[in-house]
Amino acid sequence: MLTPSVIASVCGLGAGAVLGFAGRAGRFCTLAMLEDAFFGSDPTRLKSFALAASVALVATQMLAAAGFVDLSRSIYLTHAIPLGGAIIGGLMFGVGMALVGTCGFGTLVRIGGGDLRAIVVYLVLGMSSLAAMRGLTGSLRLALTKPLSLHLADRTTQGLDSLLAPIFGGGARTIVVGLFAAALGGWSLSDGKLVKSPRLLLSGLAVGAAVAFGWFATGWLGNDDFDPVRVTSLTFVAPLGDSLLYIATFSGSRLDFAIGTVAGVVLGSFIAALLASGFRWEACDDARELKRHMFGALLMGTGGIMSMGCTIGQGLSAFSTLAVSAPITMLAIAAGARLGLEYTMTGEWRPAVRNLFGIPS
Repeated sequence: MLTPSVIASVCGLGAGAVLGFAGRAGRFCTLAMLEDAFFGSDPTRLKSFALAASVALVATQMLAAAGFVDLSRSIYLTHAIPLGGAIIGGLMFGVGMALVGTCGFGTLVRIGGGDLRAIVVYLVLGMSSLAAMRGLTGSLRLALTKPLSLHLADRTTQGLDSLLAPIFGGGARTIVVGLFAAALGGWSLSDGKLVKSPRLLLSGLAVGAAVAFGWFATGWLGNDDFDPVRVTSLTFVAPLGDSLLYIATFSGSRLDFAIGTVAGVVLGSFIAALLASGFRWEACDDARELKRHMFGALLMGTGGIMSMGCTIGQGLSAFSTLAVSAPITMLAIAAGARLGLEYTMTGEWRPAVRNLFGIPS
């Protein structure tokens, strides 16, 4: 008989495999999307992310309305807006993402394609996320972020529908979801370029659907009334640490959805690489590159825990719950990524900061 935790982990494996396949075959990479928009003036790939966000939002909210998932049991709909964590953590994550060349999700995609550098990033990111959650840097994280949280009134969460309920009443959720879905979906399809790029179009649809399926899997399929746990969906910071902990303490741990997604992304990417004859072993060129990857992974692991998510975790999963932290974190990640990308091109931080804020030299 399959236990709820096994069901959830199998669902995570499937959702992760879809995401991993989309990441490699469909070139779904948030950093590459931002880089194209920043330096190539081409938002086509970014529109794939906007489409995924729109699909995830509508599908998730439909599941919630039908009673398949109680989103109030997620980590995102808290009774405070974590401004400090969203901004500081988002900036750290964005810079780290630029230094590594991808995010936590992209790291797993690279592992599936045979990138040995990504294994180092995975180990450092996973360990630093564990340290920020429950280890050496945990106290520092709380000291930096907790005083900067905006606490809300009783029974009010950081969900945008909850914040706007006094104005729009019970129809707040429908109004907000409709506006966001129309804006994001309309922008992503407005010029027709995304439609002319089947890989980007399909990957956006698949990733959005996978996020919604994650909520369904943990809120319904893998729910255990006798041992209730938080509902969750796709995110790739804390799960990398949890998967390391599971590997190290196999007999004293149990599988869950998050650990399943980590394995699933690697599997999906591996399959896509084999089908495209693109699997090959790669390693760092020199010690300088390895140092940059390790420092970037440290920033991503620590910053991702501070912001309670990554480009997928906040940008898609948290956004699908209407959490206010999602757009704040994504703006901070984008700013950090721009700063990090400028640094990788100039080799110096001062010019990167000046270029980011438009300060004349």
